[in-house]
Order: sequence, then structure tokens, then C-alpha cells
Amino acid sequence: MSTSFERQEPWVKRCVHAVAHSIKLRLVVVFLLLAFAMSAVFVVGAQRAFTVGWKEAARPLLMDYVDHLAADITRGGASPDQAAALALTKRLPLTVDIQGPSINWESHPGNSAHGWQRNRWGGQRADGTNEDWGSDKNWQAILQRATLDGHTIVFGIDETAFAQQSRHFGVAIGALLLLTTLAWLYVRRLLRPLDAISAGAKRFGAGNFNEPIDLKCRARPDELSQLAGVMNTMGQDIRQMLDAKRALLLAISHELRSPLTRARLNTELLPETTEVNPQREALLRDLQEMASLISDLLESERLATQHAALNRETVDLSLLARSVIEGLQSKHPQAAHVSLHTPVDLPAVQVDCTRIRLLLRNLLDNALRHSADATPAPELHLRPVAGGGVEIEVRDFGPGVPEDQIGRMAEPFFRPDSARTRSAGGVGLGLYLCKLVAQAHGGSCVVRNVHPGLSVVVKLAGS
Repeated sequence: MSTSFERQEPWVKRCVHAVAHSIKLRLVVVFLLLAFAMSAVFVVGAQRAFTVGWKEAARPLLMDYVDHLAADITRGGASPDQAAALALTKRLPLTVDIQGPSINWESHPGNSAHGWQRNRWGGQRADGTNEDWGSDKNWQAILQRATLDGHTIVFGIDETAFAQQSRHFGVAIGALLLLTTLAWLYVRRLLRPLDAISAGAKRFGAGNFNEPIDLKCRARPDELSQLAGVMNTMGQDIRQMLDAKRALLLAISHELRSPLTRARLNTELLPETTEVNPQREALLRDLQEMASLISDLLESERLATQHAALNRETVDLSLLARSVIEGLQSKHPQAAHVSLHTPVDLPAVQVDCTRIRLLLRNLLDNALRHSADATPAPELHLRPVAGGGVEIEVRDFGPGVPEDQIGRMAEPFFRPDSARTRSAGGVGLGLYLCKLVAQAHGGSCVVRNVHPGLSVVVKLAGS
């Protein structure tokens, strides 16, 4: 669902999200912004420098040059010569407009009006002139000349002569894109160890410590290579700690089985008399509880690894649930009243029968223990889900669990305050094992209050 939602987002949001979550893209954006800022500062500074000093220095030279151009057009006489003006525009990138009593001619009629004529070059003074040449001068005084016979000659820049600037602009944009690409490739190469570190961290999180993070530049390691080395050392330390914990747990569990078996055998050999029977039964219950605890510890250790092996087979969950309910009746007489809700067309699923039996037994045992005095009896619901999976829900009608402790119900050895009594039993491994079994089958385990009672929903993915 999240993938389809992301595809529906506008491309702008996707770009912003990518930049916000990528150090490489952010570095490239910083480089681009810095390049644009430096270019803008350089261009603006150059323009201001030209405005402040060079205009004043070039003004008399330009006015003298325009006087010579006007003299060439009039050929030293009183009237302008249209042929001379045409020859001048062909030789130089200029425009010439002649207005007067006998000649009205434009060398480039398709060009737009000059900037100083459109009041684009600066502010307007009180006398109506447009100033942009420093102090109180204006473009009209520089580029406009009057002849003796009353004609006005206006000089300008031929815009078509600068049309090739668009090509230069394209070249500049191409160069900028090339530099950006080179910067991106360099940053990508510079931060390539981050990809290896991320992949290595995911492997370590999945319990795979056999493949360390590849170290680049072993001769001259940089900060990222040093970080990868530290993470490799951390991964090896974690692996050693987990191996030591697993070995200790398995050794303790294995070593406890033998004395527990002997203690149970000796207890069963006690004489069955009225005086001894209460102590004998109590010892047998305690020994059975210790044996169950050891079995649960071993099973949780097997399931806690990422490579837990499942013996999948086709299982009819309704039949399996009925057998579990019948097996619990010797321990909980009220188990006979557990109501099983299952649809007629519930399909068989590919699951590990032994682990699912353990899951059902723990869920029902937990519900029966914590709702012994409640009515009605606990309920067991089996529902098919899309994709070939199945949903298992066990709901009791007991007192429930405080809301601030719901999130910790599936933690190992955790028991809520209401269950920390001898009569409630349990050591806090039941729901933890259920969560591990669900995760091993690609599913989930959710605990919630339903008022009254507690509901545990386990979803198992299809094979």
C-alpha cells in the first residue's frame, strides 16, 4: 500500500523527499547553490563596478565616436545620406533611425524601440529625461544627434547581432549540467562506503555476522572507512556475545534436564499415602513447571534466530484447535467451555504443526488462567485472510491488562502487575513464544484490551 501511495505523490514531493533523505543529493544541492551564489555575486559586483566607474570613463569616448558616426552619415554636409547610413549598418552592428522633413528611414524596422526610449534603463527625472549613465546624464544625449537641416539621427544596437548569445547560453547551461554530473559522480564515489555500511548494518541486524563490511582504502582509510572498521568490530563483539549467551543457555538447559528427570522419578516413587500425597503432587507440579520453562527457553532460543527452520505441512487448524482444547481440560477444567468459532470453508494451511500447537496452547492457557472466575469462557476464532493466510484470535473476559503495560506483553519474562502472583502462574514466556512463532511464519502478534477482557490476534502468512 505504501508503495502505491508514494507513486501517486507529485514528482515535486518525491524529489523533496529524496533530497531530505539523501546526504549525496543534499551535498550536490549545496554545491549548486554555492556555484549560483558565487556567480551572482561576481556578475552583480562586476555590473556595479562598471556602473560606478567605467561608465563615466567611457562616456566621452562614446559621445566622440557617435559624433564621428553622424559625420560619416552626413558626409560633412547638412543633410543625412541614406546610402551612407545603410553602408554603416552593414559594416557595424548598429541601427540607425533618421527622422526629419525629407527623410524618414529605419535601418532595422523589425527591431523594438531602444531601452532609453521605453524608459527601461532607469528612473525618470523631473524634466522627463531617462537617466542611466551616472550623475545627470542620459542615453538620449549620447546616442541622438541633430543635423543642420532639421533631421534627427538615432543610433542603437542591432539586437540580431547578439542572437548567437542564446547558443552561448545553451553552452553555459550544458557546462553547468556537466559540472553538476561530475560533482554528483564524485560525491557518489566519495560516499560509496555509506552504502556498504548500510548493507552491513542490515546484515548484522538480521543476524548475519559472517560477511563483514568491505573496507575501502585500507592503506589510507578515511572517516567512513574507519566507521566501517568500528562497525565490523562491533559486529564481531555482538556475535561473540550472542554465541556465548546461546551456548550458556543451551548448556544450562541441557544440564538441568537430567537432575529434573531424576527428581521427578524419585518423586513418583514416593509412597502414595495421605500424609505424603499433598507434598508429592506439589513437587510434581513444580517439576513439571520447571521442565516446561526449560522447554520454552530452548524453543524461544531456536525461534529467536533469523534462520529458524520450520517443518511446514498441510494442517487443518480447526482439528488442531479442538485437540489443543481437549488436551488443556486436564489442567483447566473450564477449557471444556471454550467456544471455537471457525468458518466451514476454512482452508488448510502450510504451517509447522508443532509450533502452531505450542502457540494455541500458550494462548488458551493464558486466557484460561487469567479468566478462571469470569464468564463467559474464552473464545477462539479462526478466520481466513487474503493471500492464503489465516488469523487466530483468542479472547477472554477477564480483568484485562493496564493500558500502559499492553506494549510489553510480548516481551520475554514480562508479567503485568495483575499476574505477579503464584496462583496466576507463568513466567512471562507464553506470549513471547507466540510472537516468535508468528514471526517465523511471516506473521504478527497483536495484544489489545477489548473491555472486558484481553484479545490476542495472531496473523500467519500464507506459504
